[in-house]
Amino acid sequence: MDVTLLLVSLIVVIALVFDFTNGFHDAANAIATSVATNALSPRVALGMAAVMNFIGALLGTGVAETIGSGIISPPKDNAGLVVVLAGLLGAIAWNLITWWFGLPSSSSHALIGGLTGAGIVASVTVYWGVIGTKVIIPMFLSPVVGFGLAFVLMKLTLKIFQHATYRKTMRNFRHAQTASAAAMALGHGLQDAQKTMGVIVLALVAGGYWHDTSIPTPIKLAAAAAISLGTYTGGWRIMKTLGSKIIDLDPAHGFVAEGVAAGVLYTTAFLWHAPISTTHTITSAIMGVGATKRKSAVRWGVAGNIVGAWFLTIPAAAIFAAIFYVIFAMFV
Repeated sequence: MDVTLLLVSLIVVIALVFDFTNGFHDAANAIATSVATNALSPRVALGMAAVMNFIGALLGTGVAETIGSGIISPPKDNAGLVVVLAGLLGAIAWNLITWWFGLPSSSSHALIGGLTGAGIVASVTVYWGVIGTKVIIPMFLSPVVGFGLAFVLMKLTLKIFQHATYRKTMRNFRHAQTASAAAMALGHGLQDAQKTMGVIVLALVAGGYWHDTSIPTPIKLAAAAAISLGTYTGGWRIMKTLGSKIIDLDPAHGFVAEGVAAGVLYTTAFLWHAPISTTHTITSAIMGVGATKRKSAVRWGVAGNIVGAWFLTIPAAAIFAAIFYVIFAMFV
């Protein structure tokens, strides 16, 4: 087989594997709060999240085009394909490490870090301006917005329902969580599946098999299917962290957290085309609603470990990708 075709095929397969790992790594983002409050059973929640992930993946391409043309510009040859391959493997390595330890880190930032790290070592063009405006700024801004909005809306919700019957109110919010969890899963597919589409197009362009940043329909469907299948397998370790280790959630707090996080995901995908982290967004929203109870309601030690993983993700994935590139470059 031609070396270029072999490399492109390998990247497509590994990109879909990354998409699958993204699904099971981030499954908890969409449904952890609903499962923790008993609004949905784990298997029903995962099934719903898988379906909504698939639908969300087909709703836009702005984030995919940012990943496919806005992070690095590898040469259109085998050396460029090695850069993309090393970036993918660096992201997968970090995803697996954080999944093993139950830390809800960002698959999106792992991918961006991997591509950037491989690009730096390979001395290819890295679009630092795009990374700054569409990765770094949203990386810090989206958790702040998620926390702040969740805190304010939870306060308003508590005020509105302060005289309502507790048991009936919680029962209604438990039903409402089905909708908010679905909205969150749709946003996850909208954001995260597109990143895989962008990487595949990046490889196709580098290999000479595609000539613009548009996303072919077969690539959309393949990425949507991979992330949905990964979601259905479930990320149980991370689900436990998000669902119970940060705060003890009730249905009202879960509904507000999911609703806020979904809104942030839609806004950044459709208006900013920014590949933000669903993990950062839902985690900060959970902390925001938890802080309305009392300061001690949020287990800040666990939250601190999560934030530490956030800061480590881009450089750690970059280092893994750089190592992979150095190894692969000796054979290509």
